[in-house]
Amino acid sequence: MNTEQLQSVQSPLKKAYKENPGKAFYTLKARGTIGEGISCKVETGKALVEAGLHSATGGNGLMACSGDMLLEALVACAGVTLNAVATAIGVQIEEGIVRAEGDLDFRGTLGVSKEIPVGFQNIRLFFDLRSNASEEQLSTLIRLTERYCVIYQTLVHSPTIEIKQTTTKF
Repeated sequence: MNTEQLQSVQSPLKKAYKENPGKAFYTLKARGTIGEGISCKVETGKALVEAGLHSATGGNGLMACSGDMLLEALVACAGVTLNAVATAIGVQIEEGIVRAEGDLDFRGTLGVSKEIPVGFQNIRLFFDLRSNASEEQLSTLIRLTERYCVIYQTLVHSPTIEIKQTTTKF
């Protein structure tokens, strides 16, 4: 896709969202089914992913770890966003790799220490790019990618999350 093609697809959407802001509001959904053992089968829309415990918490390493899935979602979103921004501003990326790393202390997850937070303490996002673009263009590309990457912005600006429980007797 080139710049003109991207603009032709996005321009009508932008116009519609400006004229009717309610059209821009979507509720994305995810669904999983509790699986055998300690697992959850998540429907991704493209495949079924079976998530389980990380090996550092007793898992066998054969199932997807939800922490890995979070980093993979960040990489996917950042990669797509970077590519879209590059296309929009006319920056040619010859080759690119997006990587994410996150630091966890599993003492928190396993309840070994209440002082250790549960979850990632640090996340790093890397863009390894080969491009003929100037440093200024690449700086703009990264700044705009950061600005428009949904997963990155969600992690940086934590949303309000509610937990709701329903009980059904089988």
